[in-house]
Amino acid sequence: MKFKLLIGPLVICSAFLSSAHATPFNGYIVKLKKGSNFLEQKSVSQFGQVTKVAQTSFGTFARLETNKGLSDKAFADFASSSEIEYIEPNYIISLNKVQAGEEAPAPKDASFKKQWGMKNDGKNGSVFSSGLAGEDINVLRAWSITKGGKDIKIAVIDTGVDYTHPDLAAQMDVNTAELKGKAGVDDDNNGYVDDIYGYDFANKDGDPQDGHGHGTHCAGVIGASHNSAGVAGVMADVKIVGIKFLSDAGSGETIDAIAAIDYAIKRGVQVMSNSWGGGDKEQSLEDAIKSAEAAGITFVAAAGNESANNDSTASYPANYEVSNVISVGSYTSAGAKSSFSNYGLTSVHVTAPGSGILSTYKKGGYTSMSGTSMATPHIAGVVGLLLSKEPTLTPAQIRERLIKTSVKTSKLSTASFSGGRVDVYQALSNK
Repeated sequence: MKFKLLIGPLVICSAFLSSAHATPFNGYIVKLKKGSNFLEQKSVSQFGQVTKVAQTSFGTFARLETNKGLSDKAFADFASSSEIEYIEPNYIISLNKVQAGEEAPAPKDASFKKQWGMKNDGKNGSVFSSGLAGEDINVLRAWSITKGGKDIKIAVIDTGVDYTHPDLAAQMDVNTAELKGKAGVDDDNNGYVDDIYGYDFANKDGDPQDGHGHGTHCAGVIGASHNSAGVAGVMADVKIVGIKFLSDAGSGETIDAIAAIDYAIKRGVQVMSNSWGGGDKEQSLEDAIKSAEAAGITFVAAAGNESANNDSTASYPANYEVSNVISVGSYTSAGAKSSFSNYGLTSVHVTAPGSGILSTYKKGGYTSMSGTSMATPHIAGVVGLLLSKEPTLTPAQIRERLIKTSVKTSKLSTASFSGGRVDVYQALSNK
């Protein structure tokens, strides 16, 4: 599977691909059985070439590039080998082209007062809609209880993170063993060389620097420093792990997504923020999410930007029915469902601010973006605040808490299972 970023049409228009027939893929993902010698078999070369291998805590996966299809009897017989647990398309989901005029740099004097999703005064809403006071996540009241904690690690699994950004540098989770070790050496013996701030699975190196901007934007929503400059994150105190599996062009593959999730588990994160999606259901990606579930990690996922009902047309990874998945839709500064946002009374769990969101950007900049991509890190930050107060909560309990404590509104009654907008103060107060 190849993934796209879930940025709304107000900035970058991205649409989920709903069919395997419509979704391009790059070879196949082969999950090997334990003890398999599949990679050494000469029969492999008859059908293609293994070009990538992901050794994870939940299994070994290989990408097999071939011009054969499962409808080919010889290849189908090969795919049913006793060495193989399953084989499925390695889908490609990519970022749609940016349309002229959709992306504009934010002014450098951007400040918290422009972040309507945090505190909506009715006048600081996005340029795309008239704001309505109080339509926000109620974070100022929440900060009277907690502003987070440096023991909370959140993985931004995306296009990487600008870890040198003035608003993010102090918030990065730093692998000190690699920082103080020798360049080009796996100093902590975790299988990844020089992974100081995270890892880049798109280019297979230890530098998750963001050349696109999307991952940095998401990271800023979660935890931009409260330092009197720029913008402020949902969490004042947090550790962000930058994990890049989407290239600077905004595309990635399933085999790298599952490796990224496995890496996040190994880095000891409590939350994963996932503002990407597309393609059909895949067992390998579900296996990865279930591995995160077993580790007690909350997997926050964007619902998608096709204005579609996820109850009838599933969007992945948001639609995986795993207890740690929280599917997030988007609403505007007027408190209405964003026009682009997917919805669903059973499959979308909650909604958060996603239209015209100001945050950090690549190369130390700031900009506004729209999409369920932007709603997702709001919820990842809310989950982080909740865990800083109640660290023993399970992902399933967190999801239930956010649904139960959401403020019910008529404008969002059919947007999600919660029937309203997440209120972090009420979530922390459990009322």
